Amino acid sequence: MTETPSTNGGGRGRVPAPPPAPAKPSSRVRMSAAQRREQLIAIGRQLFAERGFDATSIEEVAARAKVSKPVVYEHFGGKEGLYAVVVDREVRALLDRITTALTAGHPRELLEQAALALLDYIEEETNGFRVLVRESPLVSGTGNFSSVMNDVAHQVEHILGAEFKSRGYDPKLAELYSQALVGMVALTGRWWLEVRKPRKETVAAHLVNLAWNGLSHLEAKPALISRRGRG
Repeated sequence: MTETPSTNGGGRGRVPAPPPAPAKPSSRVRMSAAQRREQLIAIGRQLFAERGFDATSIEEVAARAKVSKPVVYEHFGGKEGLYAVVVDREVRALLDRITTALTAGHPRELLEQAALALLDYIEEETNGFRVLVRESPLVSGTGNFSSVMNDVAHQVEHILGAEFKSRGYDPKLAELYSQALVGMVALTGRWWLEVRKPRKETVAAHLVNLAWNGLSHLEAKPALISRRGRG
């Protein structure tokens, strides 16, 4: 006769305890080396934008990524290496935006496209722009905001050079005017980064209004009024 298990708490016929449930797999997925690198770059970009190079530490980068400091050193060799990667990416991203935007044939439209491309970048990639405009002594002249604007100015110089020649102006002055135009847009962009008004299309329109109408009425041989008549 088969014995029926008892449920009255007595020792005889006690129901055995169920086996322990298998441990749930951890929800944390281990990152690949490439994924970890991208995570550290994103964190570094945010910190450098918020605080600048000097006030950012490897300890905080590691803490935000929830890794040890040696992991950051393994990928970048130190804070300088991480910063250089972040800046290089932003430089290429901004240049790509501006060069891609320059598709029009008319010089005025080209000015509009360049101004809007920069303002679009400021609006959509604010942290990246903040990184670029925070000059660091550790970054050479080939990897900062000034160098990006110089590259853009060289493109504008070719456009202005052709226009100057067709209008009888000295094409050698195209470099000077291109630096002035790009500098005007860049400094206005830094100002607009903080105030965000008026809207970017209005800002671009006024920039082009000043630049284009100024270019349209250039004097062939300008002179300083305050200096006229002096020996």
